[in-house]
Amino acid sequence: MTSTALRAEDITVRACGITDVGRVRKNNEDTLLIAHLTSVAKTAPPAQAVTFEASYPVLLAVSDGMGGAAAGEVASALVVEALRRAMAAARGNWDEATIVAVEKANREVWQASQQPGRKGMGATLTAVCVHGTEAHVAEVGDSRAYLIRNGQILQITHDQSFVQALIDAGMIQPEEAERHPMRSMLLQAMGLDPDVKASVARLDLRRDDRFLLCSDGLSNKLSAADMLSVIEQGPTIEAACERLVALANGRGGEDNITAIVAEVHGEGLTPPRRGERPAQTLHTVAEFEPRKKM
Repeated sequence: MTSTALRAEDITVRACGITDVGRVRKNNEDTLLIAHLTSVAKTAPPAQAVTFEASYPVLLAVSDGMGGAAAGEVASALVVEALRRAMAAARGNWDEATIVAVEKANREVWQASQQPGRKGMGATLTAVCVHGTEAHVAEVGDSRAYLIRNGQILQITHDQSFVQALIDAGMIQPEEAERHPMRSMLLQAMGLDPDVKASVARLDLRRDDRFLLCSDGLSNKLSAADMLSVIEQGPTIEAACERLVALANGRGGEDNITAIVAEVHGEGLTPPRRGERPAQTLHTVAEFEPRKKM
């Protein structure tokens, strides 16, 4: 995953994450992870910014659990921990390794869901793994990841939801999705079936790239423009996380709210190139095909 032309040890990832129960729910079924996948993995404490060298992979992940109360909490926690272990053990081709890691994590959650009281347990997964000059993005469900570069924001995941499939088919407009009665219906999630088809992409990083990973408790309340404004204003990633969660709560807070904000720095990364659009640096590795699941 690391470019030979640039030194991964000259690249750092600084990240902060906050998860909040919101103003309506009694339980928080969201889980986040910020981990340095060294031989002895280092995991960031909640709500504190940490800085890691990108010579080892840095894993950022958000999972939104389902299945009711404790089952949802268990599912999301299992998803991120199973993914962390699988990614830490990955070797060789990182395109393939990311896909295999998601599949292994899914199978582990599915096996756990066979236990009494956990039937129907599942969770979304959105993950960004930064290593050297590249990042790998994995998606199952409808939690999201965004890239902020040169004053622009780009959603780098694609919701695996019923309403998104309707939008893609031209059957409804994006603004209609917010009011659609089936807006919460997912086409797949981690742990609901023994097999899963993750969407995976590879991103060529640029100096000072920033990421936002979030559950739908945030993305249902804030537009991409809102997110960009908060992150651009900062003044720190900790402050940005706090402000994002506060805004979502201020607009109702009906769901659990989770946000990770991360930034990559260092001489090991090339600056954004003139005229280069962020989407041009995002390369599809594997796609989810919703028509086969609908």
